[in-house]
Amino acid sequence: MLLQHLLAEAGIGGITDDLVSVEASGAEAAADWDSLRSPETYVGDARAEHFASRGGVVLDKRHRYAAPERLRLNHWALAGEWTVGREATVLNEANGRIAYRFHARDLHLVMGRASRGTSVRFRVFLDGQAPGAAHGSDIDDQGNGMVTDQRLYQLIRQPGPIVDRQFEIAFLDAGVEAFVFTFG
Repeated sequence: MLLQHLLAEAGIGGITDDLVSVEASGAEAAADWDSLRSPETYVGDARAEHFASRGGVVLDKRHRYAAPERLRLNHWALAGEWTVGREATVLNEANGRIAYRFHARDLHLVMGRASRGTSVRFRVFLDGQAPGAAHGSDIDDQGNGMVTDQRLYQLIRQPGPIVDRQFEIAFLDAGVEAFVFTFG
């Protein structure tokens, strides 16, 4: 109401004092707190937890990682050649992957391009399959998407029921920076 009042004072016409409601969709929708069992998880080494790739993290050096076949809840892993930094992890070669076992309606990943003027194609899988109706707003039902900017990407929005799921993102091009998983 304060914003409506300030707009009216500034001479903007057509402003009423009626209450408005916000129809949030996509990543801005409120979390499903009743089913949320996965915490924000950083992919950079400074605050990373529950990293499950064999051999652990090799900091600030190109390293080939392998992901275990199955992850425990809230554990994540890399596969392919990555450089893990303090704040972000960068894919050095095409066909790298990140896997995460989670329990939430929504899965988001903050990521961007490591170099300007490039884009990075990716494909998302849920329990080894295309996400179908569980796709987020930044991918299609086959799991296809593209990193074009540094931002939060909504990758999964499950219609229900919410259970433990295995998420995997496969990058078809090198040069992606991954920062943090968030859940809703």
